[in-house]
Amino acid sequence: MSNVDSSNPLVDRRGFLRQSTLATLATMLGTELVFADRLPPDYLPLAFDRVSGPADPMTDKHRDMIVLNDKPWNVETPPHLLDDRITPADRMFIRNNGLMPEKIDPTTWTLTINGESVKGSKSYSLADLKKKFRPQTYQLVLECAGNGRAGYYPKTAGNQWNEGAISCAEWTGVRLKDILADVGLKSDAVYIGYYGRDLHLSQDPKMPVISRGVPMHKALEDETLVAWAMNGQDIPLAHGAPLRLVIGGWPASVSGKWLHTISVRNKVHDGAKMTGKSYKTPIDPVEPGVDPPENKFKIIESMPVKSLITFPQTGTSIKTGQPIALRGHAWAGDHAVRKMEISLDFGSTWQPAKLDAPRNRLAWQHWSAEVKPPRPGYYELWARATDDAGVAQPMVMPQWNPEGYCNNACHRIALKVV
Repeated sequence: MSNVDSSNPLVDRRGFLRQSTLATLATMLGTELVFADRLPPDYLPLAFDRVSGPADPMTDKHRDMIVLNDKPWNVETPPHLLDDRITPADRMFIRNNGLMPEKIDPTTWTLTINGESVKGSKSYSLADLKKKFRPQTYQLVLECAGNGRAGYYPKTAGNQWNEGAISCAEWTGVRLKDILADVGLKSDAVYIGYYGRDLHLSQDPKMPVISRGVPMHKALEDETLVAWAMNGQDIPLAHGAPLRLVIGGWPASVSGKWLHTISVRNKVHDGAKMTGKSYKTPIDPVEPGVDPPENKFKIIESMPVKSLITFPQTGTSIKTGQPIALRGHAWAGDHAVRKMEISLDFGSTWQPAKLDAPRNRLAWQHWSAEVKPPRPGYYELWARATDDAGVAQPMVMPQWNPEGYCNNACHRIALKVV
């Protein structure tokens, strides 16, 4: 039996690209498509793979973004592109676990609240959410738990993020706690879990992609949103349109994209990427390279204190005698940052930086400083944040873990004074 898609206007009934299509592709290339007559059935040349393939978020991204993977999409932001106080959509990192949905209709989209610990299941359209509940807007830090994974030694599996799997956009939506109050909770509610419309890489709709969650105390915080807008605009498809759960300060994997269901559980949620060792770290310190059994791991909750130098860009040359103006951001999961420091002598001495208060709880904090190198040469500028519990960033790699999570070592840039 033939498996040719006869509805595809690019191919004929035998599955070969039509001559008219070949001519169009040659025109787009600006040259002859050599050996066009030998193309395998239903094969589209690589140069055009994204034209008819799955949604490509890079069409709307800054040209300097770094693609770590395109199946699924995982895209990193270089630190100098994170200089904005509010992260723009074209500079926001992408961390997907599956394929993005391609057909999104906000007019028919619904959010269902169900689970063992609700008094009754209830569904809302986007219009219902906007009409029934008071909209809220917060700046919220979303950071991939694997941010910094490339800095671990020995290397661990997974996307090798450097420093750029971090953002702080402005999100608008309704508080999850307001929706849950409208639905009604039972006294045994302990956790929530989300479900989205992303598709497994196998394209089997029955295969789960990711379904994570948080304890009720986090779900009921004022800043936990079911959001429909980012930076005053509809959420882009790559970031969860038309509806996304946004939970600041914890791993971004708990902020489910393409949200259609939230389940209120009477136990720790057991959805995809909540079991095994996903998004977990060892309970006790382990020797680098050692991988303890699953029962020796704990779920990552509040992310650790961290900071980033966003200006100047690493590799910049500065004229002798010229002060160097620095700036960046700092954040600390559920905590606030209390102190920010800069070193230009490899951490031997530190000088304080000016640290701003956050726009709201769970937003990052902006800092600035000025340093004066004593003479020409090569310098490294290191940044170190300390949170309100007195915990400071380690200068080098923190405690190793086999999944490569939560590396919060000091960010550093290289400069040359000439």
